[in-house]
Amino acid sequence: MFKVRLVAIDTYPENTAFLPRTGNGYGAEQFQALRKIEICHASNAILATLAIMDDEHLLRAGEIGLGEQAFRRLGVPEGTKVSIAQAKPPASLEAVRRKIGGDTLEEADIVAIIRDIARHRYSPMEIAAFLVACAAFMTTQETLALTRAMAGVGNNLKWSSPLVVDKHCIGGVPGNRTSMIVVPIVAAHGLIIPKTSSRAITSPSGTADTMEVLANVDISAERMQEIVAAESAVLAWGGRVNLSPADDVLISVERPLRIDTFEQMVASILSKKLAAGSTHLVIDIPVGPTAKVRDQSQAVQLRKLFEYVAHKIGITVDVVLTDGSQPIGRGIGPVLEARDVMAVLRNDLDAPADLRDRSVMLAGRVLDFDPRLRGGQGYARAAELLASGAALQAMERLIAAQGKQPEQAQIGKFSHEVPAPRDGRVASIDCHLIARVARLAGAPMDKGAGIDLLCKVGDIVGKGEPLYRIHATSQTGLGFAKELASENPGYDVTP
Repeated sequence: MFKVRLVAIDTYPENTAFLPRTGNGYGAEQFQALRKIEICHASNAILATLAIMDDEHLLRAGEIGLGEQAFRRLGVPEGTKVSIAQAKPPASLEAVRRKIGGDTLEEADIVAIIRDIARHRYSPMEIAAFLVACAAFMTTQETLALTRAMAGVGNNLKWSSPLVVDKHCIGGVPGNRTSMIVVPIVAAHGLIIPKTSSRAITSPSGTADTMEVLANVDISAERMQEIVAAESAVLAWGGRVNLSPADDVLISVERPLRIDTFEQMVASILSKKLAAGSTHLVIDIPVGPTAKVRDQSQAVQLRKLFEYVAHKIGITVDVVLTDGSQPIGRGIGPVLEARDVMAVLRNDLDAPADLRDRSVMLAGRVLDFDPRLRGGQGYARAAELLASGAALQAMERLIAAQGKQPEQAQIGKFSHEVPAPRDGRVASIDCHLIARVARLAGAPMDKGAGIDLLCKVGDIVGKGEPLYRIHATSQTGLGFAKELASENPGYDVTP
């Protein structure tokens, strides 16, 4: 038996346990054999990767240290006695091996895999093997099974209304922060829209990252229910409410591998919407040469997959193909995007027109789900709610209900302007590269880091005039971003 001790090390997403090499009745060879251990207390049990500690000051004999994730998931106080045993490989790994060999998996196989992943029984290497095997070939039925399995693990939110709407963008276009405008417009109309969002995966900011500049997004499921009952909406981080938790584990491995297949994308998005209790969903698919979806044929393929799986799980979808040829708005990064969002909601004269127009269009598509509106009236109603200030008031109430940030994050004080290489017209902007520059500057972890776009496609520029301004909260971040921008600014300026 060992006594639990919290080791304040963030090992996300893995469970990690720490044991002293000596003084516990085990030999070093036995420790090395225990690559993953099962830690048990009464009815609670977790699997954890084992790390051996040679510093005798960090843990005492008879103690087992748990990293922050493992300690929280085991759910016992420090000093509690637990037992350990060598973890047996999950039986579902046999199905992964068959998938690697080219087999098509049954729904029961996929359910078993996802359940074990959600319980942290898989190592990152084993998860990567599953993801790569699925990326090589995955049938539509496997995608449907994966969606259902992911939604079935974790919490499922229930709402009193038969009509629960949502809007989701697949990403790939920097600055496309339309959800933070769509949600207050829809809430002002009176439809229920409980918007839960992930933090950024490969982008300079996600909806949760940008909303966090203005308000608390780390909200419990119970508090979400209260806010939605009062305000018809919420803009929260989905990780706190444990919706489709296996997806968060998969994403943590997909990110460094840069795996983002259509099948996994559909399963990820729709499983979370199903778990969140959505009945009607607008999906924005930006299409552009440097976006996630590069051409019309790919977009149609993805749209059909969304429509098929959504129909099978009982969600009504409206898939909208939008222009993904350049960034939306002017700001890229949490603080800069929040600035643009609030400028649109306030109806400022200098608010980004492309962000406003796209948000109103998408909000109109969501409002068209309302049976009380005549067909096609959604757009006019959305424009009216924005122009009248009703959407701004809804957003202000939502910020207050979620908890306004006591101190407003500021734009990074270190900046650098990237000049045009020649006289001419901006012919194109590389969305992927611009996003990389913003991330190197520190976004989204540094809320004030990012990019201010000073020119968009079609603008006339002179040699040496600034194309965009990089902001960072440290000289180091600014240096990384400047280096990439000097190699390739991401702008094509033609005579």
